[in-house]
Amino acid sequence: MRLGIAGAGKIVEEFLSAKDEVEKLAVQAIYARNNKNGKLDEICRQYCIAEKYTEYDEMLQSDKIDTIYVAVVNDVHYEFCKKALLAGKHVICEKPFTANLQQFEELCEIAAAKNLMLLEAITVLYMPFYHKIQEQLASLGKIKIVECNYSQYSSRYAAFKRGEILPAFDVNRAGGALMDLNIYNIHFVTDLFGAPQTVQYYANMEKGIDVSGILLLSYPDFQCVCIGAKDCAAPLSANIQGDGGCIHFEQPINDCRSFQRILNKQPAESYDFSEARHRLYYEFVKMAEIIDGKKYEEAAKRLVHSRIALMVLTDARKSAGIVFPGDIAE
Repeated sequence: MRLGIAGAGKIVEEFLSAKDEVEKLAVQAIYARNNKNGKLDEICRQYCIAEKYTEYDEMLQSDKIDTIYVAVVNDVHYEFCKKALLAGKHVICEKPFTANLQQFEELCEIAAAKNLMLLEAITVLYMPFYHKIQEQLASLGKIKIVECNYSQYSSRYAAFKRGEILPAFDVNRAGGALMDLNIYNIHFVTDLFGAPQTVQYYANMEKGIDVSGILLLSYPDFQCVCIGAKDCAAPLSANIQGDGGCIHFEQPINDCRSFQRILNKQPAESYDFSEARHRLYYEFVKMAEIIDGKKYEEAAKRLVHSRIALMVLTDARKSAGIVFPGDIAE
């Protein structure tokens, strides 16, 4: 996979720190809006990237690139993905895929028409702990309650309260706790259990955006609560409770390194993944495998899941009255 990166923020630098561990991955180029203070130069020097661009369209013209990794601000995911697909590039897009379902469906249509692959980068679905939980799920018996809490006080919240609206808290940039943190909970739950019957989001709103909130997902035989917060902190945790036992962990759901399975009247069993690699390693190994192996059916299955997650996001925002600029046309 010959990669061009769109973006130069924190997630990109995290990825670049782990890129050399991924076989059959070559980062050919990187784009950013500008090279302020020589940041782009420094990234290229540090991570041995040959080409840098401050014009996205120019990078898309490079025949050295077959895939674009879109890691820009939420509200322009759609625009950057669309341009890449129209330029004949496969696309890996950071979560959340797009601001709304309409944008996602259009991207899927373009990708299908041009025989290109479109994939969402969502760490939780590719990590070792998650695969082990999938294996252990049946041992819990009939699932009764699922609870996930990803609450992380944002360093940008104080500025937000002062009136400085950064993208993470900007309704016009598809920000908010639901899109930034609760999205991990949504992917975790819906990949394990599929689409819920009903969705209701109870959001704490400030200046038109959700700074925290409780998402209720109702399934035929159990209930699920997903908590995401950027305005307050709490111990991170997740529980999957069945009538035969539970799975429990107290770590970030997007970078879990251990969990316990506690069956009824039995000692807890611990599963340790402390030797696991960087959280972004696993998803990019899989992405390279899918793209280089031309595994179109597997890519299509991944899109089915991404569609479910985006439907939950859309229904949640509607229930809380959160409107992004592109929603009116839906």
